[in-house]
Amino acid sequence: MSGQLALILTAALIVVAVAAVALAVRTRRVVATPTERAVHTALHTASLAARALRQGLTPSAAGTAAPFLRGLTGTDGLALFDGDGHLLARDPDDGWDAPVLDACHRAALAALADRRRVMDHAPTSAVVAQPLLADAGDVLGVLVVVTTRSPGPGLLGAVGEVARYAASQLELAELDASRARLDRAEVLALRAQISPHFIYNALTTIASFVRTDPDRARELVLEFADFTRYSFRAAGQYTTLADELRNIDRYLTLERARFGDALTVRVQVAPEVLTVVVPFLALQPLVENAVRHGFAGRGRGSVELVARDEGSDCVITVEDDGVGMDPDALRAGQADFLADGGATGERGSAHVGLTNVDHRLRAAFGNDYGLVVETAIGAGTKVIMRVPKFRSGVRADGGAFGVGKQ
Repeated sequence: MSGQLALILTAALIVVAVAAVALAVRTRRVVATPTERAVHTALHTASLAARALRQGLTPSAAGTAAPFLRGLTGTDGLALFDGDGHLLARDPDDGWDAPVLDACHRAALAALADRRRVMDHAPTSAVVAQPLLADAGDVLGVLVVVTTRSPGPGLLGAVGEVARYAASQLELAELDASRARLDRAEVLALRAQISPHFIYNALTTIASFVRTDPDRARELVLEFADFTRYSFRAAGQYTTLADELRNIDRYLTLERARFGDALTVRVQVAPEVLTVVVPFLALQPLVENAVRHGFAGRGRGSVELVARDEGSDCVITVEDDGVGMDPDALRAGQADFLADGGATGERGSAHVGLTNVDHRLRAAFGNDYGLVVETAIGAGTKVIMRVPKFRSGVRADGGAFGVGKQ
């Protein structure tokens, strides 16, 4: 019996030993080496610096980024100057005596000529100024370090790489700002393309009801006010499909008051796509084009707007039964979208409006989400817009905008 017990204990010890060895092996695989930890730390520090620099080279962003950039260079002090040689931030905040600051400033001004400058400040320290150069060669600012080490090739190389990294983040910040400015410009362009003929005709229609049907005139005035307030609101580049459709309904209400029974409108929207985010004023050019093109030379027409759920996407179609267009002319960008007898420049503005919407869709969601136009002479026109139901980083701005809301 004692022999069996000993055998059991021995087997148990072997199992424990094997488990311990397995745990040790697994632990060694999980725990990083010193080199891996150093790389991870450097990458994390660089990402923190990038987060600040992507806001642009402002005093606030420079102040946030300076400690991380100093950590990457491994120097005793670091300062950031703008493209005019003005000090934006320094790290650490204290310990900079007047001679050191003066040396940094002189080095930064010298580096604005787009070359690195190395200056001896004292027997035990040196100042290195590295310009922050854009790809085109423009000087965005200057990174200056103070070190008690000899500025050998290793240190100079590290400072140069950190400066190039900082410059690349600043260029990305400018690219982001340029895209935002472009988006705002495109929204302004769409607003400018809201047909002056529509505004004139809407006001004329309202005026015609003032004596014959004052209550109807009052309702149309409110619709017109809400339509213009939404179209010219101070908001971001995106809104919900529900808000866009609400404004389209205002537009169609005004057009139906003008054309009466000659204009037939059918709208069919799946409830589950109402919260889908779309570019602001993305539907207006499509619907206005359908109404006006559908009436071209005929005096009556119909428009159908359908928004349906297709899995991960929402598909919106705007179709008219008008005279249609020559597909070859459409591809060549020469189609006469607004053939209603107006000025040639205004007729061409619809093509600009659709091109604008197509560009904004592709910029926001990728090339799979541009406009598709199906048309032929005498066969009407259908414009198809596909948008993803969810897309990271794209959200509606400004909140809901219902009738009577500011």
